[in-house]
Amino acid sequence: MNILITGGAGFLGSRLARELLQRGHLGSRRIERVMLADLVAPRDATLVNDARVQTQAGDLQASLPALFAQRWDAVFHLASAVSAECEADFDLGLHANLDTTRRLLDACRQQTLQGHPAPMFFFSSSVAVYGSDPALPLPAVVGDDTLPTPQSSYGIHKFVCEQLVADYTRKGFIDGRAARLMTVSVRPGRPNGAASGFLSGMLREPLAGQPSNCPVPLDTPVALSSPATTIAGIIAVAEASREAFGGRTAINLPALSLRVSDMLDALAAFAGREATALVSHEPDAATARIVAGWPSLFHSPRAQALGLRADPDFHSVLRQYAQDHPDAVTLPAARARLTTAH
Repeated sequence: MNILITGGAGFLGSRLARELLQRGHLGSRRIERVMLADLVAPRDATLVNDARVQTQAGDLQASLPALFAQRWDAVFHLASAVSAECEADFDLGLHANLDTTRRLLDACRQQTLQGHPAPMFFFSSSVAVYGSDPALPLPAVVGDDTLPTPQSSYGIHKFVCEQLVADYTRKGFIDGRAARLMTVSVRPGRPNGAASGFLSGMLREPLAGQPSNCPVPLDTPVALSSPATTIAGIIAVAEASREAFGGRTAINLPALSLRVSDMLDALAAFAGREATALVSHEPDAATARIVAGWPSLFHSPRAQALGLRADPDFHSVLRQYAQDHPDAVTLPAARARLTTAH
């Protein structure tokens, strides 16, 4: 099996690649090659030094002719301009999210029209497709049958692309599956341009002894998923049969629902008050408006039918981050807990 991962040098793309390579198979098929396509080449030595891995750096749309000089059995499309970027630069969002996804789908379509089996196509969507519209207020709990009404350019892009994936699947050009990911926390590395970035930064930076800021009210409700739970959801959706996936509509992955204050309480319990003292509370109206428009409570029976469950609590999410990235945890109380865990 040959697999293409767009956004393959990013955090989720790299983690997905490592998990697939460690498993050695997707479904019942052995993985022979994984192509990581991104604006930049991956720096993860585990990936770069694996003989099964190839890389392609540069603008994804411009790279498509080179990428599709070979055939792909599965495509994981994770590449995207993030929420705040799309609000700040309308043309960037259109190019990176809408135009590039359409070209990628057409490349898969051409492969199928040449007589090859339709590739499995996983599209990484987002709960940003949901919002409260005056004519259709967002319900308190979002179900699998809740109609998306995006309130941001990023959310619009994701919803439009979900429908394209569904139609290309209906026509038999791809075997498409779209999954709406929750905000992933805690992400390692440097901050990105996502409006949700603080939901990692206000934990990641204090654990490293650095200051951070929470730009929204502490009682703001959010829906989160740890990196490991998110990757498990992506793979489960990709491996599901068409019957188990249930139609062509995007699936909502499971969510851990809590308030921002609950996250900071978990940080204090894990790393001490020294950690939360590093978090300032300077409001940012634009970020608060975007985040407040996202749903925080989900009922996701389709995901549950695939055996997927949300993280049990945020304490386990923090432990996962510390165990995965011990070098990024420097506060004494957190280091002590990390040592105890081992």
